[in-house]
Amino acid sequence: MKAVVFAAGLGVLLSLIATPVLIRYLTHRQFGQFIRQDGPASHHVKRGTPTMGGVVIILAAVLAWLGGNLLVGRAPSASSMLVVFLMVGLGLVGFLDDAIKISRERSLGLKARWKFLGQGVVGITFGILALQFPNEQGVTPADTAISFLRDTNLDLALWGTTAGIILFVLWSNLLITAWSNAVNLTDGLDGLASGTAVIFFAAYVLIGVWQINQTCGVSDAGGTCYEVRDPWDLAILAGAIAGACLGFLWWNTSPAKIFMGDTGSLAIGGAIAGITMMTRTELLGVIVGGLFVLEVASAVLQIGYFKISGGKRLFKMAPMHHHFELMGWHEVTIVTRFWIIAAMFTGLGIGLFYAEWVASL
Repeated sequence: MKAVVFAAGLGVLLSLIATPVLIRYLTHRQFGQFIRQDGPASHHVKRGTPTMGGVVIILAAVLAWLGGNLLVGRAPSASSMLVVFLMVGLGLVGFLDDAIKISRERSLGLKARWKFLGQGVVGITFGILALQFPNEQGVTPADTAISFLRDTNLDLALWGTTAGIILFVLWSNLLITAWSNAVNLTDGLDGLASGTAVIFFAAYVLIGVWQINQTCGVSDAGGTCYEVRDPWDLAILAGAIAGACLGFLWWNTSPAKIFMGDTGSLAIGGAIAGITMMTRTELLGVIVGGLFVLEVASAVLQIGYFKISGGKRLFKMAPMHHHFELMGWHEVTIVTRFWIIAAMFTGLGIGLFYAEWVASL
């Protein structure tokens, strides 16, 4: 447990210290955010705010994760290294997107097809590697079974081993794309995405810690054990990411001194997707990260309703945080209330996770 606490604390410290350094550098180089013209008018004053703050989140999280393992003399596990690969890989795609926005002085970066291609390359590589590296018990970082609170009977390999691998790669890429874009859409108000990410990864610290003592082959819980390869290291990584996001939030809260940009939002989304797959809680993650899901759902509903109704809108603007802005809510009010909603979703998810274990005894 001390490694988890150390990683979280180190993540906070590194992010707190490094973020103002990056702010000064980006300000000196005039690398600022460009605001979409069709967004809320109140956002135009944010033009020029330094962006690409996700670089600090990624570096702080990775160094804190390594520090946590070093503290207890452990080598990083295959599961956590794959999640880090996914986070860094998608962060690089986001970095290219942010760099293009800055260099071309516009609010649009990579073209959609190149962005999806980059996500696809990283995601496919992750999906293939996640089914490799079995431990002594033959457990791989991820498997072909769809999971909720643990693996379900819906195994993609029922159609054959090769088909199962292909279907898993497709399924994992769906999750990766969905989560990275969900966090990206949520990152529209100061502190909203970073604060919600802190809540999400803090929940996965609890899930990882609980799975440590209930892992199959270690626990005598029998049918209630969890078939997870590296819950200990995943808890350390979740703590490191939560800490890095919390330290960044200090500077990202309203009025934001820096934005995480696509560098941060894609990286965080990738980490969410990866950690839910490695802990065998893919569908539970939809509940724990319910606010992210609501945000992306509001955008999808807005587009769908606009096309079906011939030009009418469900919301004044999507994603839904902009809807409340246009209703006259103050930005801080929206963010605070959305954090409360995020915490309620997280509480529900943790409650379901624990209740299922108790009921299965």
